[in-house]
Amino acid sequence: MQYRMLGASGTVVSTQTLGTMTFGAEADEETSGQIMTRFVEAGGTIVDTADVYSAGVSEEIIGRWLAQHPTDARGVVLATKGRFPMGEGANDVGLSRRHLREALDASLRRLGVDHVDLYQMHAWDALTPIEETLRFLDDAVSAGKISAYGFSNYLGWQVTKAVHVARAHGWAPPVTLQPQYNLLVRDIEHEVVPAALDAGMGLLPWSPLAGGWLSGKYRRDVSPTGATRLGENPERGMEAWAARNADERTWKVLDVVREIADAHGVSMSQVALAWLGEQPAVTSVILGARTVEQLDDNLRAADLRLSTEEIERLSEVSAPRADDYPYGPAGVQQRHRSLTGGR
Repeated sequence: MQYRMLGASGTVVSTQTLGTMTFGAEADEETSGQIMTRFVEAGGTIVDTADVYSAGVSEEIIGRWLAQHPTDARGVVLATKGRFPMGEGANDVGLSRRHLREALDASLRRLGVDHVDLYQMHAWDALTPIEETLRFLDDAVSAGKISAYGFSNYLGWQVTKAVHVARAHGWAPPVTLQPQYNLLVRDIEHEVVPAALDAGMGLLPWSPLAGGWLSGKYRRDVSPTGATRLGENPERGMEAWAARNADERTWKVLDVVREIADAHGVSMSQVALAWLGEQPAVTSVILGARTVEQLDDNLRAADLRLSTEEIERLSEVSAPRADDYPYGPAGVQQRHRSLTGGR
């Protein structure tokens, strides 16, 4: 396992994060505990959850594991999120001071701790003034309830606005951003990645395997079946079967991932994870696993070293689509000249 700084904070974290959305849903408590134990044994440190994962059950499972493993618990960097409703009241949602105060306290109770290392805003809230949210987070840092805070699913302008509002008031700055990012979904490179780099924020990418697509489990024009995400629900969310199957880019990317995996004698998942871990601003890649076996395979990506040529092949075949300026070829060339001292 390798380690990096958590954004611009002084906290060191493993380059792989244990995502726990499966806890209490796709993985029962016994399996979830085994996954936690295996992750820590492998040198993993950062564990990511959210209050809405399994309606609080994920946090409760983690809390019980921490209580049962006090020695290992001291090395865990604990991250959770708040924003979405856990109740039915009018104020039980959003990034208001009222909701975040209640959400954070409830998360701390479920986790059985007096503070978390990273508290993340699960999504942008257009109704709450950003000053209210950031002031609450600064107060939570001062009170010792959180060590640092970050965002999830924010756009580039939202990140930059939050950074500069915090700076203007002298409040604690955000240190991380958790976006969707993988070889099939790279649009964040247009605005979000530059915003994070400019702010010194570390990326914690979720869905690094594109909902299982990059593991190679699906085949062209063969409808998925069985105990997989799309086998159980082919229309599931952003990774839905029909749209990606119909997109030739999907299969071109998978073909290159498979070729490189075969050359190294490793799984396609490991290649996709290794590529992502090498991208600018990425601090730690979030792994999601239903089983210990899935986790073990993903963990091996930490030891996989892709050549410069292999990284370039993967980047070229998966390049985000943009036909016109400023995101198309002309814009890319201009930004490259700017970064290398040209105009």
